[in-house]
Amino acid sequence: MVEAAAVTEPVEGGPVEGFGDRLRTVFDTLGQLCVGVDPHPYLLESWGLPDSPSGLLQFGAMVVDAAAGQVGIIKPQVAFFERHGSGGYAALEEVLDLARQSGLLVIADVKRGDVGTSVEAYGQAWLTPGSPLEVDAMTISAFQGVGSIEAPIRLAYANGKGLFVLAATSNPEARDIQTAKVSRGGSVASSIVEDVAVWNAELSAGANGSIGLVLGATVDFDEHGIDLASLTDSPSIPVLGPGFGHQGAQYSELDALYGPAAPLVVVSASRSILQAGPHGIADAVRTQAREVWECRA
Repeated sequence: MVEAAAVTEPVEGGPVEGFGDRLRTVFDTLGQLCVGVDPHPYLLESWGLPDSPSGLLQFGAMVVDAAAGQVGIIKPQVAFFERHGSGGYAALEEVLDLARQSGLLVIADVKRGDVGTSVEAYGQAWLTPGSPLEVDAMTISAFQGVGSIEAPIRLAYANGKGLFVLAATSNPEARDIQTAKVSRGGSVASSIVEDVAVWNAELSAGANGSIGLVLGATVDFDEHGIDLASLTDSPSIPVLGPGFGHQGAQYSELDALYGPAAPLVVVSASRSILQAGPHGIADAVRTQAREVWECRA
């Protein structure tokens, strides 16, 4: 297991509210639904928008407008912006600014991962206050070892930001790697869960950790050797749960799928909401947010 290093001071100095605490507040006030901002080419076409930076911006702005006040979290899939190069990133920066103005928590689905100064630079790009790409949390890969992402972990805690570390993803191709056994015992996925728990225990000042996990809703957690009850220990570990809606998992299954960890799950849905189109998305967000809330009532 990795040993957590001492956290650095916040960029602006003084204490900052942790991402885990802010996420808990959102759960308590607006529920656990997270709306994806995934401008697939076919969705842009069905929305009557061009597959261009201007289309991306219009798409993102409409999603933000529909989400604001109905849910507390959005998750842009950065790949769909990145494919348009600098113009796509410019559009994303404007969408992120609109989300901040609307009071939404933003999780950038970037799945970055590297070592040393390279992964540190990724963290600086997305987790530094005032950065053009500043978000509240980012997804990150630790399959080079959780110790390899030490710099983004420290930066996240220093700046009141969060990370969601890939541990058990929904895609079937990941099964063999994620269930493979590591030298210390247990699976690759369970070892990532354990190491993330160590970091949260070392760095968290309260009951809510800020370093979370990506645990797909369609994953067999027993097969991966993941003890979901352990995620509820203090500090608790937030979970980003993709796989709902279009990928097959139902909101009504939330408790059955995640058990004791269900109250910690950011319930992520994208295409099942976005396919409602520009005139139906507000109703889709409202309806599905209520469905998730009622599942947790």
